[in-house]
Amino acid sequence: MIRTISQLFTRKELIQNLVVRTLKVRYKNSALGFLWSLLNPLLMMVIYCFFIGILDKFETDMVPKLITGVIFWQFVVMCSSDAVNAIAGYPNLIKKTYFPRIVLPLSMVLANLINYLLSLIVLTLILVLLSLSPTIGLDFSGIWLLLPTIVLQTLLVLGIALAVSAGNVFFRDIEHIIGTALMAMFFITPILYPLEKAENSLGRFLYNIYLVNPFASLVTLMRYCFLGVKIPLTEPGFYISLLLAPLILIIGLIIFTRVEPYFADEL
Repeated sequence: MIRTISQLFTRKELIQNLVVRTLKVRYKNSALGFLWSLLNPLLMMVIYCFFIGILDKFETDMVPKLITGVIFWQFVVMCSSDAVNAIAGYPNLIKKTYFPRIVLPLSMVLANLINYLLSLIVLTLILVLLSLSPTIGLDFSGIWLLLPTIVLQTLLVLGIALAVSAGNVFFRDIEHIIGTALMAMFFITPILYPLEKAENSLGRFLYNIYLVNPFASLVTLMRYCFLGVKIPLTEPGFYISLLLAPLILIIGLIIFTRVEPYFADEL
């Protein structure tokens, strides 16, 4: 595993070229280009607002929380979905050319990270515009935690991407499982609802189990950065979930490096 990580420093140019290639391929022949990475979460947000308004009384101050949550989740979905074919989608390249295979899922995550960072800039502008409404109040006092939150989220999705990309080479069912898994995680992560609803509905024991979901804690941290929402600092599940992000990365690295020598045989 240490050897694999050290190889990345000697392949910086290759990683950079793959990131640029991924971004170019994604928006090739698209009139709106990068704007689609912003329009998709915004359209999802509009749909969610509409149906939540039908099912329940929709609160205006929920709009900033919903936008922040949807953009956060979009990064998770894009990395996890793209990871399915990060290795299995390039059989000829894997068989004929030697290079550290880890650069493929890594460059994919970095390309999505660039999209994500640009989306956060647009998110900031949208939130500033929404703050002009007297019914919506924003609090950017926690913005200093934004960089650590993004780093933890990136470590988490990279760990997932490594495990998924390696696993799908040997078990093609992962391609179908990942969609169902993301849907399940979406509903047990406070994207459509604030964390307080889970806190009020669950007892403290179940609430701490709920918080062990690293996505729940990270989206709450993201909302704290932009909106100043409450962070569950007194709950041990919150801290456990933050430790899971680097742990999942380590597990993903171990899985990837163990099976990497067999990629060419399977493909």
